[in-house]
Amino acid sequence: MFGYTFQWNQALARLPKMLDGAAVTMEVAVLSMLIGIALAILLTLLRLSGSRPLKAVATTWVEIARNTPALFQIYMAHFGIATFGIHFSPFTSLLIGITFNNAGYLAENFRGALKAIPHTQTRAGRSLGMSQLQAFRYIILPQMLRIAFLPMTNQMVWAVLMTSLGVTVGMNTDLYGVTQDLNALTFRTFELFAIAAVIFYVITKIITLGARLIALRLFRY
Repeated sequence: MFGYTFQWNQALARLPKMLDGAAVTMEVAVLSMLIGIALAILLTLLRLSGSRPLKAVATTWVEIARNTPALFQIYMAHFGIATFGIHFSPFTSLLIGITFNNAGYLAENFRGALKAIPHTQTRAGRSLGMSQLQAFRYIILPQMLRIAFLPMTNQMVWAVLMTSLGVTVGMNTDLYGVTQDLNALTFRTFELFAIAAVIFYVITKIITLGARLIALRLFRY
């Protein structure tokens, strides 16, 4: 109709390479979430601390992460830091950028979750002989993660989708980067990117469905 002949066979022949790229996409997303959760917990504690300098550092991190484009954060991790003679591979730069973003958003989610937990929970733990740290670890932290579970799921989906920005810093081993390279070789733009979109969709659906199953167990009571 428009002078374009679909050749799905050529695109489907490249599916194994695209699935390899999808594995790298998941690797970046999972690592960025694991590190991001740890950093977010630290940022949350710093924001609630009595130290103004530490609170300012944590607040600045969260504000930058939540109010600047993810692309900017990935660019700065790759090109901005390189200005000072520190060079990272595209994989590392992408991981740093997404982790920075995850930590900022999750820190705000955790702060809201903490406010939903009554202060008497900590007092109850202290009355049982726990230290402040033990009360946080065994009583407050599990409740905080449970309350913030669904926002964490959303952030995981967002982390998967953010990996597509890695192509802007030379990342060509993830799903989007592999698709881009295959497109340059075959010129089957519609077919390749349609398949990539389906793979992204399946990944995000698996994440959300898996999270729902976990939530059914976590939120039974």
